Amino acid sequence: MDKSEVQKRVKKVIAQVLKTKGEDIPDNANFIFDLGADSLQSVELVAAFEEEFQVELPEDKALEVQTVSDAVEFISQYIK
Repeated sequence: MDKSEVQKRVKKVIAQVLKTKGEDIPDNANFIFDLGADSLQSVELVAAFEEEFQVELPEDKALEVQTVSDAVEFISQYIK
C-alpha cells in the first residue's frame, strides 16, 4: 500500500473519531492543538488505526504521534 492510500485512510479514521470532514484535515494538523482531540480521543485514534489497518501498534509509541503526517509515517512502517 502506498503512502497516499495510507494518508487517505488515516484521514478517514481521524474524521470518524473526531467527527469532522476528512477533506478539512491538513497533512500537518496536530491532533490536539489543531483538531481538538482530547486524551481519550487520542487513545480511540490508536485503536481505530489498528482496526482500519489490521495491525497492532505499540501504544506507548503510537501515543507519541502528534500530527497527521506523523501518523501516516508511523503506520506505513507497520504495514509493510
